[in-house]
Amino acid sequence: PTSAQLSVVPHSGRFRYTLDNDLLSPEQRQFYEDNGYLLIKKLVSDEDIERFRKEFTRICKREVKPPGVMIMKDESLKSQFGQSEKVVNKVQDFQEDEELFRYCTLPEVLKYVECFTGPNIMAMHTMLINKLPDSDKQTFLHPMHQDLHYFPFRPASRIVCAWTAMERAHQDNGCLVVQPGTHKTTLKPHGYPQWEGKTNKLFHGLLDEDEKIPKVHLVMEKGDTVFFHPLLIHGSGINRTSGFRKSISCHFASSECHYIDVKNTTQEHLEKELEEMVRKKYDATSVELKDIWNFRARLVQGERINL
Repeated sequence: PTSAQLSVVPHSGRFRYTLDNDLLSPEQRQFYEDNGYLLIKKLVSDEDIERFRKEFTRICKREVKPPGVMIMKDESLKSQFGQSEKVVNKVQDFQEDEELFRYCTLPEVLKYVECFTGPNIMAMHTMLINKLPDSDKQTFLHPMHQDLHYFPFRPASRIVCAWTAMERAHQDNGCLVVQPGTHKTTLKPHGYPQWEGKTNKLFHGLLDEDEKIPKVHLVMEKGDTVFFHPLLIHGSGINRTSGFRKSISCHFASSECHYIDVKNTTQEHLEKELEEMVRKKYDATSVELKDIWNFRARLVQGERINL
């Protein structure tokens, strides 16, 4: 179900997960309150999506090399396809790529983001996902997880992800799968799933998944954008088609959010893994989690306060 299809009678009283605004209807606010996500149809233009697609291809072919970008590939396909989009399944941290970063500054996206974060908006984490056709190995299955697991800043309710389909996303090509209402729960322990030969670096999942919670497959058309809370449990299935399933996303946060120390929490092992990866990549002797996020974060609207 999308917000457009579901009519909800708003409860009286305070909304916890959205801020007062002139954009969302009471029904839309209540839908997000109850479910932890909100789908807006045809938000991003075909023209913008085409520009993002072309830039992604240029990055895959190494025609442009934005600093800081992390390119995740299926190395087993490299000998067959070389440097091309048929090998790259994710371009992460594209904050230094002017063309892709335009996504994070689109006024039509930011006006919705502001309903969740308030007027001072930081783009914190960027990704263009190119879900490759998959085999029985399920290499590109992303296990059910909560995005807050990756973030050392709070409060969670002033963080929101904008995720835009760059072509039709459906069950066959591995659309997003959400568990409505799970944004009201706490952050759960994550780690690598016990799947033989099926884990991707940093694709952590819930260690104890409750199969009884209903799942909704978010079928989306090109340009549709879903906004969701960082505690919402979600994932994506495998792509059983011969094509690619592309999406572009950014996690935004209020610049009034603050960093937390993740030592002695369920996020500590992620911190160590991430710091080690960055040390190897940049040959750095010492790096802290906060430094990594300071490097990624960009102000896109208003004033930079804490983050």
